[in-house]
Amino acid sequence: MKKIFTTLALLAVVLGAVAQKKQATANAEVIKPVGIIKGLSDSALLDVVQRQTFRYFWDFGHPISGLARERSNVAYNYGNEVVTTGGSGFGIMAMIVADKRKWISHDQAVDRMLKIVDFLYKADSFHGVFPHWMDGATGKVIRFSRKDDGADLVESSFLFQGLLCARQYYNADNDKERHIRDVINWMWGEIEWNWFTRDGRDVLYWHWSPNNGWAMNFPLRGFNECLITYVLAASGERYPVNPEVYHRGWAQSDFFKNGKTFYGHVLPLGFDYGGPLFYTHYSFLGLNPKGLKDRYADYWEQNLNHTLINHDYCVDNPKKFKGYGQDCWGLTASDNHEGYNAHSPTNDLGVITPTAALSAMPYTPEYSMKALRHFYYDLGDKIWGEYGFTDAFNESKNWYAKSYLAIDQGPIVVMIENYRSGLIWNLFMSCPEVQQGLKKLDFQSSTYHINQ
Repeated sequence: MKKIFTTLALLAVVLGAVAQKKQATANAEVIKPVGIIKGLSDSALLDVVQRQTFRYFWDFGHPISGLARERSNVAYNYGNEVVTTGGSGFGIMAMIVADKRKWISHDQAVDRMLKIVDFLYKADSFHGVFPHWMDGATGKVIRFSRKDDGADLVESSFLFQGLLCARQYYNADNDKERHIRDVINWMWGEIEWNWFTRDGRDVLYWHWSPNNGWAMNFPLRGFNECLITYVLAASGERYPVNPEVYHRGWAQSDFFKNGKTFYGHVLPLGFDYGGPLFYTHYSFLGLNPKGLKDRYADYWEQNLNHTLINHDYCVDNPKKFKGYGQDCWGLTASDNHEGYNAHSPTNDLGVITPTAALSAMPYTPEYSMKALRHFYYDLGDKIWGEYGFTDAFNESKNWYAKSYLAIDQGPIVVMIENYRSGLIWNLFMSCPEVQQGLKKLDFQSSTYHINQ
C-alpha cells in the first residue's frame, strides 16, 4: 500500500511538473497588450501597432487549428469555432513578420505553422480549394451563405499567398521546417485551377459546391481584389489556366479600364473613384506592385492613385461628415453603425476604417503616418484595444466599433512591414512558380526579373 501511495505521489509530482511546463509554454506564447504610450517615434509607434495587431492572430488564433477566427465578436450568427480562410492567409504572413521582429521565438512560429499546415491538410477542400469558412476544431465546412458551402477560390488564393510566403521563409534544413514546406507543396500542387474555368470557359469562377455545383455563378472579372487569384492560377504547375483566361476573362468587364481623372489623379483601372481601398491591399500583400506592369496598367500607379483619390476625397469631405480630414481618412469595407458595408467615395456613410489608411503605408507613408498618429493619440482608447485598432468608427454618429476582423487586422501588420522592409513582398516574389505565372501573363517588373 505504501508503494502505491509513493508511486501516486511521484506521479502527481511528475504530472504537476508537466502541467507547470505546459502553463509556462502557454504563458510564453502570450503577447501582452499595451495602452497609449506617449512620445513614441514613428518607428517605435509602428512597432507597437504591428505587434498589438498581430495579437489577433497569435493570442486569439483558434487553439486547435491555429487559424484565424473570422471576427472577435460573436455576431451575425457566427460561432466561436468559425475560422476564415483568407484571413488565415493574412495571419500566416503576419506571423512571419512577428518571427522576424522577434515578438515571438522562431520555435514558437514553427510550431504554430506545423499546427496550421497539418490541420489544413486534413480539412475539407474541393478540387484542392478550401471553403470560405471552416470549423476550427474539425476542419468541416461552415457554409457562408445558402449555396456557398464548397470551394471559395478567392479566399483560398489569399490563403495560398500566405502559405507560399511561409514555404519560402521556413527554409531551414530540419525535420519541422521540411515538413512545413512539404505539406504546403502537396496542397499547392493539388489545386485544380483549371476546374474553376467551368468546363473550359475563358474566365475563373469564384465558387463551386458539391451540393450546388456552379449555382453561385460568380465569374471573376476585374478590376477588384481578385488579381492574386489569376496570378496564382497561371502559376499552378499541375492544373494551371492559360493566359486567355486572364485576358478574356479578368480583363473584360465594363469596370476594368477607367482612365478618368479624380482629384487630379488618373485612375488606370476600376470603378470611378477606385472603390473600397482593400483593392490595393489584399492582392498586394505578397504581390509587389513596385514596377509591376502588364498591358493594362502600371500597378504601382494604379494603387498609389487609388489611395490618393480616397485620401483627397476624405479631405474634401463633400458630405461634411464629422472628423474627416488630413489626419482622418480611409474608406474601405468594414463594420459600421448599421452592420457591414463596402465603404468608398461613392458609398460614403461617414465611416472611417483604420485598416484603409494604415495598410496604405507603402503608397502614402506621410498621409498614413498622420492618420496613425491621430488614431492612436487623439482617438486613443475609443478605438485602441487589445488587438490594435478596432474595426471602424463614425464620429457623426458617435459610434466606435468594439469588434476586430481578421481580414482588416492582417493587412495592417503586413503592409506596414512591406513599407518598412519589403519582407513579405520579397518572399512571395521569390517563388519560382509565381515568377513563371507572371511571365505567362506577360507581366513585367523593374524590381524582379520575372521576364528573364
